[in-house]
Amino acid sequence: MTLEEKLGQMSQTGFPHLLSDKVKDEIRAGRWGSFYGQYDPNLKAEMQHVAMNESRLNIPLIFGADLIHGFRTTFPIPLAQSCSWRPDLVAQAAHFTAIDAAIEGIHWTFAPMMDIGRDPRWGRIAETLGEDPFLSGTMASAMVQGFQGQSLSDPDSIAACGKHYAGYGAAEAGRDYNTTWIPEPLLHDVYLAPFFAAKNAGCASFMSAFNDLNGVPASGNAYILRDVLRKEWGFDGVVVSDYEAVKELIPHGYAADERDAARKGITAGVDMEMVSRTYFENGANLVNAGQLDPHLIDESVRNILRLKFRLGLFDAKGTRIPQRAKASPDALPLARELAEKSFVLLKNDRSALPLSKSINKLAIIGPLADSPRDQLGCWVADREGPAITPLSALRDRLGESHIIYAQGLSNSEDESHDGFADALAAARSADAVLIFLGEDAALSGEASSRSQINLPGAQEALVDELSKAGKPMIAVIMAGRPLVFEEVAKKMSAILWTWHPGAMAGPAITDTLFGDNVPSGKLTVTFPRNVGQIPIYYNHMNTGRPADDPGTAEKHYSSRYIDVDYSPEYPFGFGLSYTHFQYSNLRLSASQLKMGGALDISADVTNTGKIAADETAQLYIRQLAATYTQPVRELKAFTILHLQPGETKAAHFTLNSSQLSFHNAAGGLITEAGDFQAWIAPDSASGLQGHFQLIP
Repeated sequence: MTLEEKLGQMSQTGFPHLLSDKVKDEIRAGRWGSFYGQYDPNLKAEMQHVAMNESRLNIPLIFGADLIHGFRTTFPIPLAQSCSWRPDLVAQAAHFTAIDAAIEGIHWTFAPMMDIGRDPRWGRIAETLGEDPFLSGTMASAMVQGFQGQSLSDPDSIAACGKHYAGYGAAEAGRDYNTTWIPEPLLHDVYLAPFFAAKNAGCASFMSAFNDLNGVPASGNAYILRDVLRKEWGFDGVVVSDYEAVKELIPHGYAADERDAARKGITAGVDMEMVSRTYFENGANLVNAGQLDPHLIDESVRNILRLKFRLGLFDAKGTRIPQRAKASPDALPLARELAEKSFVLLKNDRSALPLSKSINKLAIIGPLADSPRDQLGCWVADREGPAITPLSALRDRLGESHIIYAQGLSNSEDESHDGFADALAAARSADAVLIFLGEDAALSGEASSRSQINLPGAQEALVDELSKAGKPMIAVIMAGRPLVFEEVAKKMSAILWTWHPGAMAGPAITDTLFGDNVPSGKLTVTFPRNVGQIPIYYNHMNTGRPADDPGTAEKHYSSRYIDVDYSPEYPFGFGLSYTHFQYSNLRLSASQLKMGGALDISADVTNTGKIAADETAQLYIRQLAATYTQPVRELKAFTILHLQPGETKAAHFTLNSSQLSFHNAAGGLITEAGDFQAWIAPDSASGLQGHFQLIP
């Protein structure tokens, strides 16, 4: 290969809307190794034909796309999917996405995103899999397996791309693209852990992040890209930059100009540059001037070609004629099930839910009850795909004569009170009021950070107005992040948190409201009481003066606030059901665990109610004293139990000593003997507690 052809392989650009002679000539010359976007399949076919038949080396193009939570069928946003705690369903959703993408000639998706989300102001928390490294890694691995299948060369397999590597979720002040400072133990134990899990699941590629990390931008950071990813983890796939992230080394203050940016990006280990053109325009001059080792270019090109070979692009898969994919009928039931399993019941006073199936008049208030685009959430690949709204599904369920609909507000950000009178009249005419609150899709996702995370617009005022009707009010909240809504919550009889639930939001919500689906979702991010508590997360350190220490004589001088409770509004792992569960009889197989050994921990879970339901039992541990202070709790495992009324089952876990390791300041993995606490719990703030010792 010529140096220009190698640099072409290391370059990615967006799809052209028309295949001009100029673009054809560039493909013939080997100018591009990859295009991204999901435009006309016929265009892809023609571009691939030029690459494989009219270029000197006949190297196929790799076509990528942002398929974050579905393609022709939109599934719940990733944060919602994680709240299902069901990696099997998450994998199935990714597989359906891969099927649709492969039909259209897409080989590569820029997903899953596994940044740790500890700040709900950050709009991209909607794309994360939550705040916990173990759960995020489990769900990310499931997505990887769903996208990639048994073999990348399979006809319905596409390459996954773990992003954003690394630390992006720790952006200061929740501002997108912002600086991150992450100490070494925290970096490895929390922010890198999901990526390591995804690498072990066979993730074909990773995307370098926008942010700088401890003063070195991630897309120029040789430590995380070469020392950790390549040398320590043994990764041999592709690293692609995020959109123009190599060029952005300049405004970061890390590179002097585009030539310097190209040198530092390639040297750090970014194989392919997305959109910006610093590699192609400067790479040859850098090599000729002796300022860039040509072996680094060869290494990147090998990584890129290796992926193309693994995908089978040099064989039949590369020459297959793409076609326009249609939403698979089989995907819609899965979208409905995954939505149902992701819903989190936050409140249910006096069993306000499920609704009576013989209800006479139901008032449905709020613009999000009938907004197909907004229920899909951010990063939607097919905005014209199927989407059944809650209003439509409720009308089908109850009949038009039993529904009184009033929009109240034109959208979630509407400040006008013009629709309040009609909404109040509807509420007064109904037996119960179902109010849809939350965020439009545009309020979360990339470049959608918010300094205040209350209900936007005049939604709180609308709730105040509706309370004048004196009817039971039930809130269905659609959002891409945790919100602060404490005063609104007090006025509600029940709160069902649905996130942005995707195409089948309507049937899934309707099934849940009327009890055909029993809520089983559990939160994977902590909900704050107010924005001043952020960042707030369950696996924090204890401090020398912990707020919850009953032995603290002077409560004023502990780690708390003077104007709000230090605890979250809703903790990680929390979620109610239409029944109740009782945890009892915690059992540890031994009081001591030897290094290299395993310990069995179990407890009984009983359904004390009258409805069959699922319960997600969670195993947490804490090391009480170590060389580096450890979190007050860390999730290590979970299991889902299906329990009939009155039934008891054991939640059983096997804890290996390797699960008790942590990283030191040098990035080394260590395990230390000592005392541990263990909990089997329904959430991170409660449960049955036991003790054991780890011994040499």
